[in-house]
Amino acid sequence: MSADKRLYIKTYGCQMNVYDSERMADVLRPLGYALSETPDGADLVVLNTCHIREKASEKLFSDLGRLKPLKVEKAEAGGMTVAVAGCVAQAEGAEILARSPVADLVVGPQSYHHLPELIARAARQNGERVVADFEPEAKFDALPKTRRTHGPTAFLSVQEGCDKFCSFCVVPYTRGAEFSRPAAAILDEAKALRDKGVREVTLLGQNVNAYAGEGGDGRWSLARLIRALVQQAGLDRIRYTTSHPNDMDDELIAAHGEIAQLMPYLHLPVQAGSDRILRAMNRKHTAETYLRLVEKLRAARPDLALSGDFIVGFPGETEADFEATLEIVRQARYASAFSFKYSRRPGTPAAAMEDQVAEEVKAERLQRLQDLLEAGRQDFNAAQVGRTLPVLFERKGRSVGQLIGRSPYLQSVWVEAGDALMGEIAEVKIEAVGPNSLAGALALSSKEAAA
Repeated sequence: MSADKRLYIKTYGCQMNVYDSERMADVLRPLGYALSETPDGADLVVLNTCHIREKASEKLFSDLGRLKPLKVEKAEAGGMTVAVAGCVAQAEGAEILARSPVADLVVGPQSYHHLPELIARAARQNGERVVADFEPEAKFDALPKTRRTHGPTAFLSVQEGCDKFCSFCVVPYTRGAEFSRPAAAILDEAKALRDKGVREVTLLGQNVNAYAGEGGDGRWSLARLIRALVQQAGLDRIRYTTSHPNDMDDELIAAHGEIAQLMPYLHLPVQAGSDRILRAMNRKHTAETYLRLVEKLRAARPDLALSGDFIVGFPGETEADFEATLEIVRQARYASAFSFKYSRRPGTPAAAMEDQVAEEVKAERLQRLQDLLEAGRQDFNAAQVGRTLPVLFERKGRSVGQLIGRSPYLQSVWVEAGDALMGEIAEVKIEAVGPNSLAGALALSSKEAAA
């Protein structure tokens, strides 16, 4: 079918949503939808929402309000359909339709394979307008086998949902229980990506290291899946995110030291350094067990770059609790991290807790934490100067003759190089550190390879 209709997708939040948005485009391509860079020329607008960050609903309704004049303007020229997808859609489906007449339909993150039929129903102005089932297996079975790729890297969803029920988090309520895709389906998707030129795949899951997919001879662990992806799919680089400390087993730790294609970068959220706050968060680990886990990982892979997540100002957090968070940062030595002020998520246990921390206290603590994390990031980056690192080149830089790629530690690296290296892995000697990237020069062998 020729592409005579236009689709605009706005993606909020995590890498899982990025993957879901790409797959929505794949689902809609057979209906003739080609991607649009802006909503102005679109026949269908999809807002793929995230419920993790603060004021997620308000941001959605603001965007719906901005779409209203455009939808009115297009009403006489064939119209425009607006769909709300993702985790806010799952949590607040009926309310979205009630509050905003701009939205035509709502679809949860496990149900977007129903988009074609929902769009048809919206056009007829009858039938169901909200689909928010928890059926990940049916979703993955229904998705097209072929995917559009965007350069030499790709996301690959292997696990969804969460059984951890951290007291601050809505994911178990919006993504459902933990579900792992069968290993064969993941391997097939990875091989197809490789055949399209993908060199690096990031395995995705809310608790990706809890992966336990059917492998034909029993349940496979994430470590076994990674080994199979290297041996059978021939991938050059593998990453995974997001991990939970309680699911980091010895087999996976060993894989970091044994599998060269498994990149030495690990996102392992701790959230807080105070055991009292960790108990209130229902994290089921302590600061000490987390730090011992980091020690085991670095014993297996000494150059491991560690990333983390932190929540500041959780209900009841004292200055002593916050100081414990600063101390775990000093001991763990993060190469990068994400940090946020605690914000109430409706329906979560923490939202009803007493001793909510004042906003000005949260803001002041967040700044102190981010200052410490930034110092650690800069120290890690500075330590790369003088080293020669393999860099996978993904895109052109701002200047003519400049390419940008990623180091094994997920740092952005730019060099002066020809387009022949696009999508290739080349050795780069790191020469300088910028605010958000590293600068380097191609090693001699790389220059010869590009000639």
